[in-house]
Amino acid sequence: MVWMTAAEALKVLNVRPQTLYANVSRGKIRAKTDDADPRRSLYHRDDIARMAQRSNGRRKIDVVSAQAMQWGDPVLPSAISTVHNGRLFYRGQDAAELSATATLEDIAMLLWQSEPGQPPSLPLADSAAPIVTDSALGAGLLALALRSAGDPPTLGRPAADLRAEAACVLATLTQAMTGPPTDGACTISRRLAQAWQRPDAEDMIRRALVLMADHELNASTFALRVAISTGASLAAGVLAGFTTLTGPLHGGASAEFARLTEAAKLHGAETAIGQWLASGRPLPAFGHPLYPEGDSRARTLLNLLPKMEPYAALAAAAEVQAGELPNIDFALTLLAAAHQLPDDAPFILFALGRCVGWLAHALEQVQANRPIRPRARYVGPSEGIY
Repeated sequence: MVWMTAAEALKVLNVRPQTLYANVSRGKIRAKTDDADPRRSLYHRDDIARMAQRSNGRRKIDVVSAQAMQWGDPVLPSAISTVHNGRLFYRGQDAAELSATATLEDIAMLLWQSEPGQPPSLPLADSAAPIVTDSALGAGLLALALRSAGDPPTLGRPAADLRAEAACVLATLTQAMTGPPTDGACTISRRLAQAWQRPDAEDMIRRALVLMADHELNASTFALRVAISTGASLAAGVLAGFTTLTGPLHGGASAEFARLTEAAKLHGAETAIGQWLASGRPLPAFGHPLYPEGDSRARTLLNLLPKMEPYAALAAAAEVQAGELPNIDFALTLLAAAHQLPDDAPFILFALGRCVGWLAHALEQVQANRPIRPRARYVGPSEGIY
C-alpha cells in the first residue's frame, strides 16, 4: 500500500501526533484526504519510512548526511528560491503570481539581483554562428561545451561582470536551442513561439518559462554549484546542470511520460499506469516530494489548459493506483499537446527556463567562495582500516 493511516504512521514513527502533523506541514511527509472518510488523512509510506530513521528525535550524522542527499534537510544556504506550504517563491515572491505577467527576462533580473535601474531585458543576439545538429539538446550541449573551453574562470571576478556574462551564456543556449531571432531582440518566449510557428501559444510559453526558472537545490542546480565552487566558468557550470537535466528522473521525465502516453493510447490509461507501476519504474510526470498536495507549478498551468485525452484519464488512474497528482512535467507535456508544439518542447522549456536559475545559483556560489566537497560514508571492506 502506498498510503498509511495516522495510527499506522504513528506506530512506525513512535512520535506524538503533533510531530507527524508538523512534518506534513513542512513538506517532509506527503498526505492526502482519505477517499473513504474525508475527515481522515492518509500518509505516504515512503516518507514515513524515511522519517522512521530518526532515533529518539535526533539523527546520527551519517543518517543526516545521507538524507540531505535524498530529499532531506537543506545542505546549502540560498536566498534564491524555496518551496513553502506547497508554494514556490523566488526571493520571497510567489512564482505562480509572477507568472501571470512577468517574462523570463524579468525573473532573471530578480534572481540575478541586477543593479537598480537596469532594464529587464537580455542581449539575446549571439554573434556566434548557429550550431546545426539533429536536436535542440545536441545543439545546447555543443554550444555550452564550446563556451566552456574558452570562457574565463569565475573565481575572484566582480559580480557586475559575471551578471553580464550570465546574460551572454543564456543568449548562447537560447540561440543554440531556438535558432537566431527573426525580428531582432525580443523575449525568449516570443523567440520560441516564432521558432515553433505558434504565436497564439506565446503567453502560455511565457508562463511556463517563469515557473521553470528555479526550484531550490534540485539535482541539476546542485551539479552546477559543485562545478562553480571549483572556480569553473559560468558556461561550464551551466553545462554541468544541463547534462544533469537530461536524466529521466529530472528534465528527461517528459520523454518518459511520452512513452506512458503512447501506451495509454494503445491499451487505455488504467492498464498503462498499472503496467508501468508493475515494472518497478518511477511513474513519470506524477508526484513530487516537495508538494504533498500537488505541484503548484503544474496546477497554475493546468488551470489554463484544456482537458485532453489520454492525459485526463492518466491523471485519474495515477491518483487511484499510485496516490500521485500531476507534476510540472505533466503540465509541460499537456501544454505542448494543446498547442501542437514539437516533441522536445517540454525539455526546451525546462532547460531555457531553468538556465536563469542555474546562473543565479552560480552567482550566489561565487559569492560563497568555498568548494563543495561532501564526505562519503564508506561501506566497503574494513580489514586493514579499523
